[in-house]
Amino acid sequence: MTRLRIESFTVSLDGYGAGTEQSLTDPMGQNGMLLHRWAFETATFRKMFGQDGGSTGADDRIAQRGFDNIGAWIMGRHMFTHERGAWSDPDWRGWWGDAPPYHCDVFVLTHHPRKALDHGGTRFHFVTDGIEAALDRARVSAGGKDIRLGGGVATVRSFLKAGLVDEAHFAISPVLLGRGEALWTGLDLPALGYRVTETTPTEHATHIRLART
Repeated sequence: MTRLRIESFTVSLDGYGAGTEQSLTDPMGQNGMLLHRWAFETATFRKMFGQDGGSTGADDRIAQRGFDNIGAWIMGRHMFTHERGAWSDPDWRGWWGDAPPYHCDVFVLTHHPRKALDHGGTRFHFVTDGIEAALDRARVSAGGKDIRLGGGVATVRSFLKAGLVDEAHFAISPVLLGRGEALWTGLDLPALGYRVTETTPTEHATHIRLART
């Protein structure tokens, strides 16, 4: 059965999943990159960005697990671009340069229509009719595999609130952002049916896995 999974979504100790003022020079908002030290040092993520080396311990095993059995992705527009409003740069192809790490269909939530984009072995579809429509299309594309839900914070919150996420891995980073995009505010996860199924502390993060009962 196809599941919708959140994987490797990192949150600061004070509950922020991104910094403020996302821009071309600050893809994750001010100080947002500090959240992801645990991931960027793993062999899995370094290989994804064309780099050698990296850690191979618990952080790496958890990062790799997030890519297992994934047949499609869903993400918010801000995970694809820094732009707001109507699309103004038709040449923009995402933050990842010429080699997107997805290699499957990716469904990007947006309020502004754009034609599908084929880039580096990935097809990006721009979905304007809501989260459930994106999920329906991703299920078909996944062909029985799971769907991975990417950021940003608003996208993750909307799917959790709707009870559409089957399993979620959050990495709690020992970083204080002070301000940014709050993930947990107003989310009653137990009432939504979620419970903690796994906890793994490492040097750079505490990994929490939730499942919906």
